[in-house]
Amino acid sequence: MSEVHESRLARRVREAADAATRRAGTVSPVEVFVRLRWLRQAQVDEWRQGRVDPLSEATQVRPDRLAAAARALGDWARDRGWEPGEAAYTAATRDRRPLRFTPDGRDDALFRTHWMAPDLTDAQRRRLAAKLDKAPDLEVLVPERERWTCTGCHGTDRFQLVEDGAPLCLACADLDHLVFLPSGNVALTRRARKESRLSVAVVQYNRRRKRYERRGLLVEEAALERAEERCLADEEVRARRRERDRERRAAEDVEFQEAMAAEIRRLFPGCPPGRAAVIARHAGLRGSGRVGRTAAARDLDPEAVTLAVVASVRHLDTDYDDLLMAGVPRTEARSRIRGTVDAVLARWRA
Repeated sequence: MSEVHESRLARRVREAADAATRRAGTVSPVEVFVRLRWLRQAQVDEWRQGRVDPLSEATQVRPDRLAAAARALGDWARDRGWEPGEAAYTAATRDRRPLRFTPDGRDDALFRTHWMAPDLTDAQRRRLAAKLDKAPDLEVLVPERERWTCTGCHGTDRFQLVEDGAPLCLACADLDHLVFLPSGNVALTRRARKESRLSVAVVQYNRRRKRYERRGLLVEEAALERAEERCLADEEVRARRRERDRERRAAEDVEFQEAMAAEIRRLFPGCPPGRAAVIARHAGLRGSGRVGRTAAARDLDPEAVTLAVVASVRHLDTDYDDLLMAGVPRTEARSRIRGTVDAVLARWRA
């Protein structure tokens, strides 16, 4: 590779690494290849699932150029004091075999090296290392064609497992004892996965977005039943808790509105008792966003309570609403009725 091409590649790798590390404290050659548009993320996903082998088969870029980019990434990382680590890159196949990057595997150690920021804590490093070493979930596909042929029994199925490039139905893949749980209920999915000794993700390729998307999970039927029972029990608990909270909030609101009405009568002794209760109930209505719901009003701050009284007088004791309906701007309408509001407040204060 010429020096011009090599320096151009190093610049592109630096830009890709900078972009990849803005939100994360680690970067790998595979991430850089995706940033360079040498690979699509969907191709990387297929490789991680063992449906592409080696990774270089998914790209038009020569293995020596891939290795040059990985070395450039190492130079970028060492210049910044980043520390190397080696990711396991295990395939999401039932045999959990190591993934290959190139046919001869000559530079695979280079490709497995990821780099971590020097300011990460030990706990963060352990979490990152565990995440990188963890094999992806087993996956089955929703076939793109409704009718397809299993290479084992020559039948067809709702889902297919691809191993070594050969599609298998769930029966031939020894997964037909599992039941399908569609996506949508996060709590149920999480518990079913935890309860099931074997779980398999169900994905479908989205051609418009050019990526695989989760459609659900295959789990043991007994595990799903246990998860459903736990979720139902939790829903009963949550329903009882919601009812208790509703009753508590209702009691709190009644107490607050009574206290606010009493404060209105203290500040405005001439305010009719029934009117004070109406103002407090209106201003303190939960979810209304009115002044009575502010922190100051909850503390019965005199200014906040007065604002609630002013709002009531404005709407009920003046022609303010009529002016608004006639198209008078809000500031002008308030100016016109200010004298009436002041007169009512002065009478109630007396």
